[in-house]
Amino acid sequence: MTTRVALEQGLRALEDGVVELASMVDRAIDRSVEALKRLDQEEAKKIIHDDLLINKKRFETEEQAIELIATQQPMARDLRRIIAILNIIVDLERMADHAEGIAKIVLMHQDKPLLKPLIDIPRMAEKARDMLRRSIDAFIRRDPEAARQIAGEDDEVDALYDQVYRELLTYMLQDPRTIDRATWLLWVAHNLERIADRVTNICERVIYDVTGRMEEINVSKY
Repeated sequence: MTTRVALEQGLRALEDGVVELASMVDRAIDRSVEALKRLDQEEAKKIIHDDLLINKKRFETEEQAIELIATQQPMARDLRRIIAILNIIVDLERMADHAEGIAKIVLMHQDKPLLKPLIDIPRMAEKARDMLRRSIDAFIRRDPEAARQIAGEDDEVDALYDQVYRELLTYMLQDPRTIDRATWLLWVAHNLERIADRVTNICERVIYDVTGRMEEINVSKY
């Protein structure tokens, strides 16, 4: 087997690892929000435990990437791909941490009911998951224009977060007894908002992989 063939096989294996890890993270986000809807304590505990599997997959993929660099002497474009993968798997693992954080909030409720029916929080989760799936697809297809479009949709998640924040603040102002439960839901929304931010990071790595340029897509307006 030539060095080039071995390198290409190694790169495909890394891409498969990214796709698998992203699927695990997508599922963790979905499970965490569903557990929150039902305040399912047992499912929340499983999500927290399964985060260890996501961490393990991230480290396995990282080790494979490092070995590929050390043994196959990748050219500049291939090296960009590997570097992008190393950054993407870190963001994926952090997204899983946010999902785990939501599961921990389920446990914090104990025997207390949700403050209110969940409307915008599931919308945030679905939008963030859609962005995640499409960002990984853009990475596999090496599509920087799709990446830019996906990153631009982060504003939709931010708008939902602002809406959740205002609504929960109203609850807290009207009845101080709701502060704990309102704060927990606010933490959930913040976790989902951060997941969408990390999707933007993935989109930036797609652009870097294809063009070789480091580009900050969503520059803060403040």
